[in-house]
Amino acid sequence: FQQISRHVRELLGIEEPLFNRSIALPYRDNMGLFLEQKSRSGKKADALTFSQFIQEAGLEPYTTVPPLQ
Repeated sequence: FQQISRHVRELLGIEEPLFNRSIALPYRDNMGLFLEQKSRSGKKADALTFSQFIQEAGLEPYTTVPPLQ
């Protein structure tokens, strides 16, 4: 399962969510944040679209953060 998750992240171009991530690091990319919201269960999460998430979160639509080295 972990290998599948890693390959999906590589295909989508998102970074691995680290739970001990420092708040001093730059913001995560929009797609990673969106997928975290979609991972929750329930009608609200099921109905959430990417554009709706961007608007509600007040994010820039095409802002991406390059992966950390």
